[in-house]
Amino acid sequence: MLRHSPASPLLSLPGAVPAEAPDEGVAAHYGDLFREQRALADGTGFVDLSHRGVITVTGPERLSWLHLLITQHVSELPPGQATEALILSAHGHIEHALYLVDDGETTWMHTEPGNQEALIAYLESMKFFYRVEVADRTDEIAVVHLPAGSITEVPEGVVVRENPHGRDLFLPRADLEGFAAAHGPAIGILAMEALRVEAHRPRLGLETDHRTIPHELGWIGTAVHLQKGCYRGQETVARVHNLGKPPRRLVFLHLDGSEVHLPPHGTPVRLASEGEEGRQLGFITTSVRHHELGPIALALVKRNVPVDAQLMAGGTAAAQEVVVEP
Repeated sequence: MLRHSPASPLLSLPGAVPAEAPDEGVAAHYGDLFREQRALADGTGFVDLSHRGVITVTGPERLSWLHLLITQHVSELPPGQATEALILSAHGHIEHALYLVDDGETTWMHTEPGNQEALIAYLESMKFFYRVEVADRTDEIAVVHLPAGSITEVPEGVVVRENPHGRDLFLPRADLEGFAAAHGPAIGILAMEALRVEAHRPRLGLETDHRTIPHELGWIGTAVHLQKGCYRGQETVARVHNLGKPPRRLVFLHLDGSEVHLPPHGTPVRLASEGEEGRQLGFITTSVRHHELGPIALALVKRNVPVDAQLMAGGTAAAQEVVVEP
């Protein structure tokens, strides 16, 4: 059973509407979804991600130890440099996605809501004789996202993970309400999800299922370093990269804007020419309403689906754009 973070105190802000799974505990929006998207795209406001799991690793061998377990090259990770990584099964399937930064003494990471206990259990099982300590910091530390272009000043002493999409702050949970009062407007998770889909960025548990490998989602290069070995699942990564193609590929979909309802996660994707009774070729992973593009989605489809094929998501027409080359 997943252990979720405490509900955010920012759900008491005016207009806050609670988010649904997998983002329970924070606001979906604060009353105006498209205004919040535009603000985020313009580099203003912040997103409350206090429902995400926060883990720290300390000890003199923390980076060399993590280097052996994850898909990213981190043995010489400089302080303050953000990175992301995966933990794979022995067969190369994605089990965890980690978003990391090291401050010179501690490696900080956040992960999907409720997944921190399973991740910590795995890390603890791999400690052996290494001089490392793993801690669950979720109850005391909240993740807050500042969009790219934000001029918000980071409070002193707060660890920052900066990347092309913005800055993730590891903020003391007790300071969350004060931060919101000083640095609003607060922006809901749905706005951030819309920009994530627009940028074709995968998310664990939405774009992944029990058999997803990194190549299918375009995580090679960003979360998987191909010039390192020594991690579980590395053989599959190397074999597919060098000798073959992944069985599925991530696509970006423009959905028919005349439909009232978005196709939910798991909706079958088929060829439009075969109709709703045709063969299932994949499924919707995330669908959103974008302030400029209208209804859009990410989907995972079979690799051999023609890149110019018109698709259907349930009963909704969908035009595809290539994210991962077939």
